[in-house]
Amino acid sequence: MVRKSFKWYAGGFWLPHIHLNRTYRDHLFRFLFKDKRDLLELYNALNGSDYRDPNALEIVTLEDVIFLKMKNDLSFIIGDRLNLYEHQSTKNPNMPLRGFLYFARQYEGLVAAGKRSLYGNAMVPLPTPKYVVFYNGTEELEDETTLYLSDAFSEGRGSGCLECRCMLLNINRGHNRGLLEKCRRLEEYSEFVSRIYDALSKGMSLKRAIETAMDSCIEEGILKDVLIRQKTEVMHMLLTEFDEKKYKRSVYQDGYEDGVREGEISGFSKGEAAGLRKGQAQGREDALRDLARKKASQGKDVAIIAAELETDVETVERLLKEEC
Repeated sequence: MVRKSFKWYAGGFWLPHIHLNRTYRDHLFRFLFKDKRDLLELYNALNGSDYRDPNALEIVTLEDVIFLKMKNDLSFIIGDRLNLYEHQSTKNPNMPLRGFLYFARQYEGLVAAGKRSLYGNAMVPLPTPKYVVFYNGTEELEDETTLYLSDAFSEGRGSGCLECRCMLLNINRGHNRGLLEKCRRLEEYSEFVSRIYDALSKGMSLKRAIETAMDSCIEEGILKDVLIRQKTEVMHMLLTEFDEKKYKRSVYQDGYEDGVREGEISGFSKGEAAGLRKGQAQGREDALRDLARKKASQGKDVAIIAAELETDVETVERLLKEEC
């Protein structure tokens, strides 16, 4: 069942809010920044602006865009800018493509809802898009990295007539200190997640690591308001979030591929190296097949499964048809 409502914003458009009766779980990042006051503070910290009224910010997140069963994005308009903020624990080269498709959906809804003609003489004004991904994974990255949609084009960056830039910001402890100092909620989130990683590195179980990080943060006033009132909910979110990270690593383990690069398998014959590569590829394929079948058993469409597993429709269809 789809329910549509429309919100007016300063640029003079109606923008659709699409609500789907679908079960999903938020990423902790999205959960923390659903409050307009915190989201406005984050926007001001990023842009050097000084907006004071949270109501100047209009949340327009597309609620039916879900990756890996969890919502990790926030989209909002302030002034004449359409912002997409997303959290990721891995650097994914397809981020610009995801952003491009997301903005296209927003613009399509905007034009349709405003009954604007694309064939008339008047230009259809659009809010300026801004795409930011907040990264806090374990891979060491620079404070700021820009990813380009055109890097995926056959002719390389700058070719073709389209572009979408994604600003990837490392918010791990010790990175982007100026930004974190300007946004208390983001700084607390960064420290909380860093403490979970610290505990995991000591050999703790995931549940114990989260509990340890929670207790120390509450004691020191870090995310205390959230961790005290909604401790169980935060625990469930993080258990699900880290479980999905583990699933993605099992399917897309680049380390396997790195380990069998030509010349790196010392003492292996070509036949042995080829056999190892084949076995590892088969393992990844089996894991992907299991995931695809699980999602299909939940009634998900093939296209949705492909998007969630970050593969193509043809691969999913093949995996679902194969015998165990």
